[in-house]
Amino acid sequence: MKEKGILYRSTNRQAPEVTFREALLKGQAPDYGLYMPVEIPLLTVEEIASFRHMSYAEIAFVIMEKFLPEEIEPASLKKMTLEAYDFDVPIQKVREGLYLLWLTGGPTASFKDFAARMMAKMMHFFAGQGQENLTVLVATSGDTGGAIANAFHRLENIRVVVIFPANEVSERQRRQMTTLGGNVFPVEISGKFDDCQAIVKRAFNDPGLAYLGLTSANSINFGRLLPQAVYYFYALSRIEENDVVFSVPSGNFGDLMGGVIARKMGLHIKNFIVAVNENDEFPEFLRTGRYKPVVPSRECSSNAMNVGHPSNLARLFDLYGGWLTDERDADGRVLKKGVMRILPDMASLRTDFSAYSISENEVDGTIREFYAKYGIIIEPHGAVGVRAAEKFKGGSTVIALETADPAKFPEKIRALLNLEPELPRSIAGLDGKKESFHRMKNDYEQFRDFLREI
Repeated sequence: MKEKGILYRSTNRQAPEVTFREALLKGQAPDYGLYMPVEIPLLTVEEIASFRHMSYAEIAFVIMEKFLPEEIEPASLKKMTLEAYDFDVPIQKVREGLYLLWLTGGPTASFKDFAARMMAKMMHFFAGQGQENLTVLVATSGDTGGAIANAFHRLENIRVVVIFPANEVSERQRRQMTTLGGNVFPVEISGKFDDCQAIVKRAFNDPGLAYLGLTSANSINFGRLLPQAVYYFYALSRIEENDVVFSVPSGNFGDLMGGVIARKMGLHIKNFIVAVNENDEFPEFLRTGRYKPVVPSRECSSNAMNVGHPSNLARLFDLYGGWLTDERDADGRVLKKGVMRILPDMASLRTDFSAYSISENEVDGTIREFYAKYGIIIEPHGAVGVRAAEKFKGGSTVIALETADPAKFPEKIRALLNLEPELPRSIAGLDGKKESFHRMKNDYEQFRDFLREI
């Protein structure tokens, strides 16, 4: 096996290039940038056409192998994809011109399972090669925590620390993190998601914690993004449509970046609808050309999207010639969020992306109207995607991503539709399990001490 395949560079442009293995296990570059491939491999038209006859796991193998030709042998990689994707991925035609891609069939009923399960297998593979002990840090405002906790639960030589903001995750989302025990350590922070994310980023560059083998399972890690490119290829292989637009509910913009990577690999996607909740920093940026984070982030029922300064905008802008970073002091503390050092190509961004901010009232109305019209229950994140698709005037077929099962938001569904959403098998019995988690202030030093003690 050769030593190097595609190399990865930092969006902050001040760190050495690394291999996929290094990018995966480091999570974040030492200059606080995010890793991006130096080159994005292209698929041929014939390869993309062949996906029509492949299963989801088979398509995932082809996509992943393009980035890992020399780091994971094909037999091992194929085994990983077959084990990771052993559930259905339905695409539902709602009406002429609108489809729903249901990314909810995994073990935590969330689209986060697609990335988390593959990422866990790759990290376990590489850690085993080097006989390393890893501590996986993940900040979550909703579904990420449960998906990562489930994917990494009971894996040898890996501990998982999940931090989440108090009062901003649903009860069932919280229970998916707090009822596992073992090598999973959930922490509730008295702050916002952006505070949790800032703590995680600072910990990675803390020399006093280097012995813990810290790595990230947030979408700041390229290992999270790569698997998310797969379902865009899968969706277009299952429908007979041209010039398709994807409506992507967006929080930290990892899901959107998966689609952007798929497009860069040669997938014909006409446009992306960037659907955000009331955290409207990206629609405002497209409108004005000035980037201003929403601080503090606004609390909405689509809680996985309560992000006022999405990390993956650094990657998106980088692909369009820009440079977005945070200003930090010598100790890594953020002094100013979202400093635009180089403005990206605004004309191209406005051509490739349409962005809409959806209010809470619009979310509620969409859930009610969608059920009344089609008999389909959608949850707040899916409602943001659907409502944004309805606002889009491009005249194309839209595939809207439904990113979580409605049963994860029973209070919202009961209040709006006066019915109980059906429990998927993966959530059944969760409500009666015993919880265990730690509570702490929004204080990095306290979190640092906690990491040293567990």
